[in-house]
This record gives sequence, C-alpha cells and structure tokens, in this order.
Amino acid sequence: MIEEARRLSAVKEYYFSSKLREVRGLMAEGRPVINMGIGSPDLAPSQAVLESLTASVREAGAHQYQSYQGLPELRQTISEFYNRKFGVSLDPDSEILPLMGSKEGIMHISMAFLNPGDKVLIPDPGYPTYAAVTRLVGAEPIHYRLSGESGWFPDLEALSQSDLSGVKIMWASYPHMPTGAKASREQLSELVAFAHRHQILLVNDNPYSFVLAREPISILDIPEASGHVLELNSLSKTFNMAGWRVGMALGDKRLIAAVLKVKSNMDSGMFYGIQKGAIAALKSDPEWFKGLDAIYSRRRAAVHELADLLGCSYDKEAVGMFVWARLPKGSPDAETYIDGLLYNHNIFVAPGTIFGSRGAGYIRFSLCVPEEKIREALGRIQTAVTKKEV
Repeated sequence: MIEEARRLSAVKEYYFSSKLREVRGLMAEGRPVINMGIGSPDLAPSQAVLESLTASVREAGAHQYQSYQGLPELRQTISEFYNRKFGVSLDPDSEILPLMGSKEGIMHISMAFLNPGDKVLIPDPGYPTYAAVTRLVGAEPIHYRLSGESGWFPDLEALSQSDLSGVKIMWASYPHMPTGAKASREQLSELVAFAHRHQILLVNDNPYSFVLAREPISILDIPEASGHVLELNSLSKTFNMAGWRVGMALGDKRLIAAVLKVKSNMDSGMFYGIQKGAIAALKSDPEWFKGLDAIYSRRRAAVHELADLLGCSYDKEAVGMFVWARLPKGSPDAETYIDGLLYNHNIFVAPGTIFGSRGAGYIRFSLCVPEEKIREALGRIQTAVTKKEV
C-alpha cells in the first residue's frame, strides 16, 4: 500500500474544499442554499478585459509557453498601477513577479526562504493557507494574537519580548483578512521597523486594498521597507478575476529573484490571453472602482441588516468584501451556529474558527452574493424571528 508523505499529516483538507462539497450536496438535494461563505466574486470583469482576452487568442504565439516572469508589458503595467495607486516605484524587470494567483506566492515564498525547523509568525485570526504552507515545507507556525480591542493589529512590544529565535518570516494582511480591519501608515511603519529590528522577512498580503477602502496603502510605500519586505497582491477581488488566477509578488530584487528560482522550477508562465486581460484590468479608469464600491456598499448595508437581526455586532468601518461579526452572548460555538443557519434556514456563512482560535465567537459573511439573495436571506431570518425559531 502506497503511503502518503509524512508532511500531509500536518495539514487537513482546506475547510472550504470540504464544506462546499457538503453545501453542494444539499443543493443537489434541492435545498435553496444561499452561499454567503466564500469570497469568490460573482460579478464579471469589465468589457475591456473580456475583449482583450478574446482578441489575444488569435495573436501569434498566444498558445505557446510563456515567460516565467510574465510579459514585459504586464510587468510594466503592474509597475504603473502601483505608482498611480500607491505612489510606489518598482522596477518592472527585477522587482515584480507575476504569479498564478497570490496563493501560489505563499508557497513559492515559503519554499524560497524557509528551511525545516524555521519559525514563521502567523496572524490569529488570519488566512489559513499561511499556516498550512508553513507546515508543508517543514517549518513551525507561531501564531500571534489579534483582537478586536486592538483593532486586529498585533501588540508588537509584547511580541518583541517573546522568543523570536529562529523566526524567518512574518505574514501580515492589511486590509486584514478575515476582519476587514485597516492599518494606518504609522502602524505599517511600526510593523516594518519590527521586522527590520528582528531580521525577519515581512510579507504583506494585500488583495483587498481597493474594495470599499477609500485610502489604499501599500506596505512598500514605507521608506524602510526596502530589502526585507515583500507584498502580494491579486486581481481576483478588485477586478472580479478570481478564476483567472492572476497575482503578483513585489519587492526588493534579491528577494524576487529567490522566489523566481522556485517558480521557474514549479510552473510555466500564465496563458498569454490571461496576461493581456490582466493588462486591460490594471488600466481601468476610476469609474470601475467607483462602480464596484457602489455595488458592495449596497450589499454590505443589507448584510449589516442581517447581522443586526441575528443580534451580531460588527465594525461599520471595516473594508474588503466580508463582514466579520461577533455572535451574541450565549450563542453556541461558531461551527454549531453556522450549521444551524445552514440546515434550518439554508444560509451558509463561514465560522470564524477556521481562521484561528481567535476567531472563536465570530462568523464571516461574504459580500460576493447578489443583493436580492442577501435580501432573501434577510427575509428568511425575519420570518424565523417572528416565529421565534432563531
């Protein structure tokens, strides 16, 4: 009997992989489940993006292998986008590496800089992939606690006094996933200074900076970031291109070169047409962002009504495409609570516990659902409240 690698004993199947299989099973049985659990944009990319993709497939060389570093035009457009939106200047030839989604970047960065036994600082709550990938490469995840009382930002003074020996990488994500908390420029400066002081590679995962965020910030705009900070970004959320798998790693050329060593041995470049579509997306005018925010603002208002009806509390100033809500006192644990919503009311939301122990007592609503569906969910709960079934 063929045994699986020992590294797999350190991880489980990704929560949404298994839970959505359960949800699909219920839907196959005919249950009208409203899926408010996952952040997969339901809206389409712009017409310019779609036209660029379709036109590109007829170009010479479109179906050949592509460069591991992506098209020069794509890197140049990413550079211009970062300069225009964040005020950050990046060399398109050495400080930008297009990726097949930023999730790929988490693995590539980990493989590029971690040896077995190295330690990695991971936010709790935070994106589960940080810890999973850390374990897969044989490193040790060290979770640092975040709380609503501190605005979901780490206590860097307390962290400095802890044992940081062997820590090689620190993962951060601002705007924060899953809570939607923002970090100020001053806070990002403190984070960069902390990483520099302790000789830690700091990686900020930044895919939510243009969803309901009035003042997008890149950690690369902090002057001291050069040399020991990387940023990941993605077109998935901002441009409704999650299934296209377009991301990017950005930062110091020596760090990017190390990531490229891994990437060039793991895959080939993105399909030509996807890269051309990404170029068109990155050139979107301000009206695109305004239109997207208008839709998500209406959806967020409806989700706030739903959360109010359930007796949950939340931060009205949070950004991104989720609403992170604290369950009312006396509620069952988050996983039991969300199963109650799923099986009693055919509404699926994510339990906060999948993002770490500090997610206990929280649930997360996705805004990637048409407003009429959110209103339908609201009606179901209103009916249940009237009948005292919630």
